[in-house]
Amino acid sequence: MNATSTGALLLCRADPETVRPLAHLLREQMLLTRAGEEWSVLVPEGKPWRGTGASGGGEPEPVDRVIGGWAGALAVGSTWPVLALWWDADRAGYTLAAGFRRPVGYIWLADGTPAGEDEAMRTFAARLGLDPVLDLQALEELTRPDPDADAEARLRGLLAVLTRTGLMLPAGLGPGESADRLRSVAGVQRGAERIEWAGWRDAVRAELDAVESSSLGPWVRGPRARAIAAVQLAAGLPLLLWGARRRSGGWAAAGAVLLAQGALGLAYHRARAAAETR
Repeated sequence: MNATSTGALLLCRADPETVRPLAHLLREQMLLTRAGEEWSVLVPEGKPWRGTGASGGGEPEPVDRVIGGWAGALAVGSTWPVLALWWDADRAGYTLAAGFRRPVGYIWLADGTPAGEDEAMRTFAARLGLDPVLDLQALEELTRPDPDADAEARLRGLLAVLTRTGLMLPAGLGPGESADRLRSVAGVQRGAERIEWAGWRDAVRAELDAVESSSLGPWVRGPRARAIAAVQLAAGLPLLLWGARRRSGGWAAAGAVLLAQGALGLAYHRARAAAETR
């Protein structure tokens, strides 16, 4: 591995359209492009591990800590796993984040010496739904001594296993490349787009887009959501009146809550529709 190269990639098991809204919330400048049928890749434009990231120029942090934090932030707000790959002059490794579960990772020294726990590979395979026999066997080979495999080769071996899940990184976008090289390669990919922080208003809009594109989407906006809001209004008004006539604070409160939820649901739908026409 080139002793001067430091780089990182964020591999998301989702298409770019799904990744885009959450990627905005990282408040970092990145390039987003497709990496196979079911995968996307985010390439940092800056080098925050040198204290030059978009979030400010404080003390430099290790590349694995920076990229691992991003992976965790993306995974918490999504239903798909995020794999962070990183490398520097001394080490290389990965961090896999999935939902609220504790991230799992593995490290190799620059010469390829394993420096992680074997259990991490088993957890890695299980969380990505890999073959528990063939794929796991290939992953476990990466945790055994091999004088002919440096850290870059270990990461490439990891990616080779993931090609069976549909991952296909563009040529030149892989372990061992410098951050500048990764950025230039990603920028010329067909369909590549720039992700950058555009303020809290856009961040809120991006978060709403993320929710609407998730499994909760039909319950938040659309025909199903409008129908639910209408039912809440229809049920809430008579319940509120019935509770008021009988002087039942509990039933009246329940009716008021239903009315409020229904009204907010319809108002939300109208506000989002109006925002999209601007």
